[in-house]
Amino acid sequence: MNSWRPLVTLLIALGVATPVVAQTDVPASAPAHAASQAAPTADVAPSVATTGPDYIIGPGDTIQIFVWRNPELSVVVPVRPDGKVSAPLIEDMVAVGKTPSDLARDIEAKLAEYIRTPQVNVIVTNPQSSFSKITVVGQVRTPGSVPYREGMTVMDVVLASGGLAEFAAGNRAKLVRKDANGKTVEKRVRLEDLMKKGRLKENVAMMPGDVLIVPESYF
Repeated sequence: MNSWRPLVTLLIALGVATPVVAQTDVPASAPAHAASQAAPTADVAPSVATTGPDYIIGPGDTIQIFVWRNPELSVVVPVRPDGKVSAPLIEDMVAVGKTPSDLARDIEAKLAEYIRTPQVNVIVTNPQSSFSKITVVGQVRTPGSVPYREGMTVMDVVLASGGLAEFAAGNRAKLVRKDANGKTVEKRVRLEDLMKKGRLKENVAMMPGDVLIVPESYF
């Protein structure tokens, strides 16, 4: 009745056949979620940061609050229009205007009332506020908002906007931003020299919330 077994053994030895190993970890009749339930619960590591350490949190951003060894306190929450966030043991904490590290330290100070030496990481997982965008207006092919990323330059912004339009006065472009004191500062950027002549000294670094204005040329 088992006369085929010596033949199978020979084929396996010659490398023609592959032995079949039975899967015994999870019974076939077990529900699909049984394997996942069998694993012990562990802290969930924070997501990879999508912004730099100097990023300023704004309304509409989504942030992940990760509390080491306290998964029940680790949550993903939106920054509300009033600029505040709420999480377990934390109610209505101001997040707008802070870096992720600043907010993490504030959360640690609050949690210290309940747990010993809390360690908190804050990561912006979905930057959506105006603080995380660069606005481009005027003579580019696709004016609008460009998502900011760390290390972005004015050339990156122009290329993301489709390049200079036909009648752009690129050398009269202006970069408008607010300084640390909230004061509006304007800087001339010679985009035509940058884009057409390769003068890289004009390739200035951009910051979240910047506005790039490209006027129309005179005739």
